[in-house]
Amino acid sequence: MVRETAGETHSSYGLENHGLYNLNDIYWNLPTPRLIEQAVFRREGQLSHLGPLVVRTGHHTGRSANDKFIVDEPSVSNEIWWGDINKPISEEAFEGLHARLASYLQNKDVYVQDCYAGADPNYRLPVRIITENAWHNVFARNVFIQAKEELADHIPGFTVIDVPRFHAIPEVDGTRSETFIIVNFAKKLVLIGGTSYAGEIKKSIFSVMNYLMPQRNVMPMHCSANIGPNGKTALFFGLSGTGKTTLSADASRTLIGDDEHGWSNDGIFNFEGGCYAKMIKLSPENEPEIFGTTMRFGTVLENVTMMANTRRLDLDDGTLTENTRGAYHISAIPNATLDGVGGHPETILMLTADAFGVLPPVSRLDSAQAMYHFISGYTARVAGTEKGVTEPSPVFSACYGAPFMPLHPQRYAELLGNLIKIHKSGVWLINTGWTGGPYGMGNRMPIPHTRAMVNAVLDGKLNDVPMRKDPIFGVDIPTQVPDVPSEILFPRDTWKDQGAYDAQAHKLADMFRENFRLFADQVSDDIKSAAPRVG
Repeated sequence: MVRETAGETHSSYGLENHGLYNLNDIYWNLPTPRLIEQAVFRREGQLSHLGPLVVRTGHHTGRSANDKFIVDEPSVSNEIWWGDINKPISEEAFEGLHARLASYLQNKDVYVQDCYAGADPNYRLPVRIITENAWHNVFARNVFIQAKEELADHIPGFTVIDVPRFHAIPEVDGTRSETFIIVNFAKKLVLIGGTSYAGEIKKSIFSVMNYLMPQRNVMPMHCSANIGPNGKTALFFGLSGTGKTTLSADASRTLIGDDEHGWSNDGIFNFEGGCYAKMIKLSPENEPEIFGTTMRFGTVLENVTMMANTRRLDLDDGTLTENTRGAYHISAIPNATLDGVGGHPETILMLTADAFGVLPPVSRLDSAQAMYHFISGYTARVAGTEKGVTEPSPVFSACYGAPFMPLHPQRYAELLGNLIKIHKSGVWLINTGWTGGPYGMGNRMPIPHTRAMVNAVLDGKLNDVPMRKDPIFGVDIPTQVPDVPSEILFPRDTWKDQGAYDAQAHKLADMFRENFRLFADQVSDDIKSAAPRVG
């Protein structure tokens, strides 16, 4: 007999609808304090100084991109952009894995959060997160939009069953390893196993939204968003490590969200109810709003080092991973809006961390260049961050989020391009990477300088500044920016050996062009003409 915990409102849509039977206790929609009590009692984590819950995710300290699959079934077979990112798995394999997972959960406790993805009621998706661990339910409660009075009538449009201690059998289940993240659009179900990294829960629902929203003419975006004192919205596209979360959490502006949004005919809306920020080397000077979440009850800190005796954190310690993470509710950011919506963006910033040291720190893009850089989705991986990486290497992730995009990138590019044209949004490229040379020789662009450039763009202070065209990348570089030394605006001038700069710039330009060959047959000649100049 299932024993359901007392005192929690829950939907009449029971777990048997997800194939789960003969469970022990079902903890429905527990509030954060009770979930944290459960996590500590079960030794899933420990409380640190001032209250955050510190957890470890084992050997999976990041996403398992090669272990993601989409069930190949008739309703999606001709829609998905199949390939190395969106890998197919059969319906039969999914059914077998689902049955064994359900058997594994029999006589075990589970935690359930009924919540939403999408702040706009017109587009929100009811979701249900079922977890083996209490702390994963805290995570879900933090990052998704909490349901309140609707709980009794909540019928999930998509459900995630997250069971880290259940492992696949590759030769039986058709998976690559014991780890799996499988999306089944027909059954509206995601199965996750073999990994404790909580980001898989969030990103699986993001992938679902990225499939569903274009069908409703809504552009799903891997971006942060905020609103200025003048009421105007800005978007920040960028891959991990480019400063998307840091730059959008600005005390002078109102944060809508830090990672995932939709752009509809009515404006911008957050997909989430919280944030999932990198914590490594966080400082109170440069990231005061995010730093403050590390001293707050309810925050979940993944793989952050904590002193055993004092329970104080060492945010600079990357012993376990450089990808230390914090999950916190949006209300933890003092200047955030809780309704999660904003107007049509006046400004779009595309962020990159160029470790080659050749892209300008701030530049204006025309419409063709905007689409070219959006489809390219460039940043760089620095030497030393992965085994065998001895020099900077490019990372091209289409639409600044290829691992979460089930459809062809051109589908998203067309949506974005049309919205930019209709609403006359200005687009800028911001390089938060290296200046004066590549990684290992130059220096990382100081955050205060980057903030000054971003603020100048958002305040319209660069609209009438004279521009100089970059001879290789073709973008327009402002000749002056308030509170920024003019000598750092033109990367070639910051290199001691300008011949070495030219060689490095042409090297990166060739990488751009080679990567874009993947999309050349689907895009217009106008967009193709925005490619960097051949050396």
